[in-house]
Amino acid sequence: MSASFPPEVVAAVSRHMNDDHAGDSLLICRALGAQPAATRARVTGLDVDGMEFAVTVHDIEVPVRVPFAHRLTERVQIRQEVVRMYQEACQRLGLPPRPAG
Repeated sequence: MSASFPPEVVAAVSRHMNDDHAGDSLLICRALGAQPAATRARVTGLDVDGMEFAVTVHDIEVPVRVPFAHRLTERVQIRQEVVRMYQEACQRLGLPPRPAG
């Protein structure tokens, strides 16, 4: 089992992703989570090695894990890695990423 971030960090990141970046999660799961037919995705957890999602495919919710490019050691790295995953997903899907802001 992978090392974990404190539960309050996991809850805060999950809430933020689900409330503010649901579309980004969907793109990540379509491109990096091998779920091109996904219609919804929500973060259900994360650890130092990857992020867990519940993804809706053909009206069925399935678990998807997307590994990080490298093991994270600090909370600040989570945002950087999620941005990297989003940008990689956009590239793989042929979509322009929105400007960083």
